[in-house]
Amino acid sequence: MNLPSRPIPRRWVVRGAVALLVLALVAPAGISGASYFATAEDPGNLRASVDDPANGITIISIQGFHFKGMANANKPARLVAVGPRGNVEWVHNGSGFDARWFYDVDPLENRNLLVTATTPNATLVYELNPETQERVWTERLPIHDTHDVDLINGDQLLVANMREPRYDDRIFVYNTTTDERVWEWEFRDHGYPEEGGGGPKDWTHVNDIDKIGEGEYLVSPRNFDQVIVVNRSTGNVTMQLGSDGEHSTLYEQHNPTYLESENGTPTVLVADSENDRVVEYERTGGPAGNGSWTKTWSIGTRGLNWPRDADRLPNGNTLVVDTMHHRVFEVTPTGEVVWEFHAPWAPYDVERIAYGDEPDGPTMRDLGKSGDYDLSGSGLKVSGKDTKTVSFWLVETFEETPVAAQAEEFARFWAHVTPWIRPIWMTSWEFLAALLASGVLLAWGLGEVVYQRRRIRGGVARLRRRLTERT
Repeated sequence: MNLPSRPIPRRWVVRGAVALLVLALVAPAGISGASYFATAEDPGNLRASVDDPANGITIISIQGFHFKGMANANKPARLVAVGPRGNVEWVHNGSGFDARWFYDVDPLENRNLLVTATTPNATLVYELNPETQERVWTERLPIHDTHDVDLINGDQLLVANMREPRYDDRIFVYNTTTDERVWEWEFRDHGYPEEGGGGPKDWTHVNDIDKIGEGEYLVSPRNFDQVIVVNRSTGNVTMQLGSDGEHSTLYEQHNPTYLESENGTPTVLVADSENDRVVEYERTGGPAGNGSWTKTWSIGTRGLNWPRDADRLPNGNTLVVDTMHHRVFEVTPTGEVVWEFHAPWAPYDVERIAYGDEPDGPTMRDLGKSGDYDLSGSGLKVSGKDTKTVSFWLVETFEETPVAAQAEEFARFWAHVTPWIRPIWMTSWEFLAALLASGVLLAWGLGEVVYQRRRIRGGVARLRRRLTERT
């Protein structure tokens, strides 16, 4: 006897569909995680793509990810030495002596490295011998979260001192022989208003300082969107590129480099971070306040994600740190990537040891390559039309719509925040899918509560009666 078949209740069809949707959303991340932990030999998954071998060793300073002073062991801060064809020569981890985060690294004349590192309460500056991996000397400065310290005049440290309380951000020179500050320059004494910049907790965010001449210092107060030159003797600002809030020129830049053209024209190459480009400006005209700046060259915008360093090499190429794409690369004047290294997590600075602290390559005007160029030739395919990140897709998809500004703002938020919390094996798309799956599960759970509300109320009532009877 054949029993009549019963139709599957609609609620179970819905539950099954939701379960399949959640599974489809989390499956790619699960597969990536299984593959990563089965094959990864290094937590950073270091890898390279090389068309033209580099000239010698490349040193990469990797900031690492952290939250409220706690370092993430799976996203470590370190220095990585990379050979001409992308082979890893050595990795230096500072956690053994309380260096939580790495920032600027400078090759010295003796082939050692000057390293700027920070702890939650101090700045560490030390000379590292790459051969022995030992520190030659160390200075511990009682200042917070310093991104750049340079060695000048033999025994002096030139310091960019950010995030000081009471709007006390400054630059200063510290004599390591006498253990004293021998010169300092405070931003608040030179026309920088307290209501400008980033506010009391991160006012100027002065992230870079370089000696570019006798008593002349190139300084980058990031949160004021400008690069300045300070004269040590007079205390005057002799050149200024950009101004607070003028984002079309610079927008929270990092690590400017001073160049001069063959005819002596001052030129600044800078990682224009929030504009997602590397840009070059040349200056014409008179002294401070009377000259003007002209943009002569740029790369990126869509191919970069928060660049934080750019050096002009003697061959005319530019060595770039593309922080939120977790890579460094060498690019030709016309935007072709010829050497690339994937360097998680959040690389900050890159140097070629053969060229010393400042490579001092030619300006783009002298090379006859002025203009704006898109990036091409990426072997690692971290961006572009075929491998869009979530943020890249958002900007491109909504750029001609009424919500373009909102989409760009969310894309920027996504690009800057999610790498700090995203599991190391996930792509940005897999992380987005996992978040959507969590949202679906939450909505499903709330729906079940609403659907089963009578049963839940009945169960609660029965439990209360039992408790009352026992008492």
